[in-house]
Amino acid sequence: MDIVLIPGFWLDASAWDDVVPALEAAGHTVHALTLPGLTPGADRSGIHLSDHVDAVVAAIDAVPDDAPVVLVGHSASGGLAYAAAAQRIDRVPRVVYVDSGPMAEGDAVDAGLDPAVVDHELPSWDQFGDEDLVDLTDALREQFRARAVPQPGNTVREAHHYTGSADERRTIPGTVIACEYPAEALRALMGQDHPYVRELSLLTDYEIVDLPTGHWPMLTRPAKLAEAILAAVDQDVDEA
Repeated sequence: MDIVLIPGFWLDASAWDDVVPALEAAGHTVHALTLPGLTPGADRSGIHLSDHVDAVVAAIDAVPDDAPVVLVGHSASGGLAYAAAAQRIDRVPRVVYVDSGPMAEGDAVDAGLDPAVVDHELPSWDQFGDEDLVDLTDALREQFRARAVPQPGNTVREAHHYTGSADERRTIPGTVIACEYPAEALRALMGQDHPYVRELSLLTDYEIVDLPTGHWPMLTRPAKLAEAILAAVDQDVDEA
């Protein structure tokens, strides 16, 4: 199976370096993405959310012979994976959401971000909640900050808009790897119709699996994250 790994904010393809070997050892072909504008010194002023979605769609199209492609999106890139899968429904048997989920029509990560912000820098650690930072040691924080690249501001402010049928894209199976908040908490939010999980609750086929750690499991628990991804992907290998 081909697997496309999409990092969340402030990270490039190297975020997955400690996850990729286990996926490849299991026989999968892995494509870790660096999204447009996520390279040091890039001009981010003209980078839009649609450019990031297009980059994921291009990664699907680059896999030969119309082979199936599992998309793995971390954090905000869960929305990118869902949007790209919606454009290639026949190619994507599953989306894996790493501490993430599908985003609804019109949802943005932070629509209120100052329009003047072009380079959205990684905030100081005290701007994150305690649950974000579980297992992120001082050494890992230092490594993360050293590799962090500003997020293009437009990709933070802009909302997801879809073409095609909502009912159709909601048939794409999803696996949520729940890190900060356990599956029980996410299901409780669903019961409250919380906006964060509203689109997830509308999927016709989804599962939530627990991986207790902070928001960046590829850094804090890469081996366990690889196991969880493989468990999700193997369902589709068995069905292929």
